[in-house]
Amino acid sequence: MGFQPEQKNINFIDAGKKVLRIERECLEQLEEFINQEFAIACEMIFRCSGKIVVMGMGKSGHIGRKIAATLASTGTPAFFVHPGEASHGDLGMISQNDIVLAISNSGESQEILSLIPVIKRLAIPLLSMTGRPESTMARAAQVHLCIKVPFEACPLGLAPTSSTTATLVMGDALAVALLEARGFTQEDFALSHPGGALGRKLLLHVSDIMHSGDEIPIVTEQASLRDALFEITRKKMGMTVIIHADGHIAGIFTDGDLRRVIDMNIDLQSTPIAQVMTHGGVRVPPQILAVDALNIMQQKNITSLLVEEQGKLMGVVHLHDMLRAGVV
Repeated sequence: MGFQPEQKNINFIDAGKKVLRIERECLEQLEEFINQEFAIACEMIFRCSGKIVVMGMGKSGHIGRKIAATLASTGTPAFFVHPGEASHGDLGMISQNDIVLAISNSGESQEILSLIPVIKRLAIPLLSMTGRPESTMARAAQVHLCIKVPFEACPLGLAPTSSTTATLVMGDALAVALLEARGFTQEDFALSHPGGALGRKLLLHVSDIMHSGDEIPIVTEQASLRDALFEITRKKMGMTVIIHADGHIAGIFTDGDLRRVIDMNIDLQSTPIAQVMTHGGVRVPPQILAVDALNIMQQKNITSLLVEEQGKLMGVVHLHDMLRAGVV
């Protein structure tokens, strides 16, 4: 039979807050290990022409996978290799241009220790991250990053809690320090996250989502207000662009403008659209990022932008296009 928990009174909120308190204290002490060894490790990784190969067993392996993923998504090529699989062929994935980052709280993980002679034989640089500077892994590494914590948040002192949090934070410190050293930008981040919301916001240009060609509601400046209203209804964008004979933009007429002119008792049939349009219109170039175009819409409290190049109309982008593209 499985373990049957003893029923007793416990304040779960207090228990949870106690864990946070313990782990905060441990992280405060971790700061002393952001030292010269940390700077050397960053320099080694920064100069690495290959990839960072992260290894770890058990909970250290789970944290190692996250560290590898964080490094990879912030400009430092990295991947995780399971030490057990490495000893059965996966070590061939590692080249002399790479750096191995081995993680173990005890520093005595047998699966990793068995690989160290081969790593040394291949002259592959070894970094270690352990909670014991005197451990075998720490002494074997060229650089050791200490992740020692005074105690675990687990009351039994057995389940990795504070120690795994410290490991994760040390990995984040490495990744972010390297990110800053590389001058990594939002656009760089988006390139490795094209499927995410941030990728869509930072990689999508207005030209990717704008209406063009026959989709654009257009009338000439000689058209009547009635003609313009027909075009607005036909294209269903709540506006129409007015252009000169040479194709350059003259202005814009929107549903909001219609409400304004109705109060003026203007004849729809005979009034030229040029007489009641908004001259110019708010314009953006096709290469502008969609998120920047959205910001302009919000600042000016409008729902459409004209896309132009050298004064000529290239397209129209509507707020609904932003919504469909996931930019909003």
